[in-house]
Amino acid sequence: MAQINSYLTFNGNCREAMTFYKECLGGELMFQTVGESPLSEKMPTRMKNCIVHATLSREALVLMASDMVGEQGLIQGNSVSLSLHCSSEEEIKECYAKLSAGGTASHPLEENFWGTLFGGLTDKFGNHWIFHYNKK
Repeated sequence: MAQINSYLTFNGNCREAMTFYKECLGGELMFQTVGESPLSEKMPTRMKNCIVHATLSREALVLMASDMVGEQGLIQGNSVSLSLHCSSEEEIKECYAKLSAGGTASHPLEENFWGTLFGGLTDKFGNHWIFHYNKK
């Protein structure tokens, strides 16, 4: 079956953001810079350290990102959220606390009417996260 993964676009701070997400979520993080890619000779020197592609992976979690912004520039909106389904109450609380550092905890973790622990926040990079843990 096909799988959908989240792909984030940054404007020069992809390495910082993905390193932060690794600290919060764990996993293995890999980067490829413009300077390490075939794009290197076609790009300005100032872009050599920009990230062409980054991948953070841990078990079923795959988060990808890049600094490669299109001509229109980076436009951040609220139409996309990263939904993190946690495997324990301890994990959801830990991830929520770490990802909210420097951001805005808009919806504290709470049990909801459908029987799960649920919450939401916007991290310090402007990305929206939804947290979910099914206690059953």
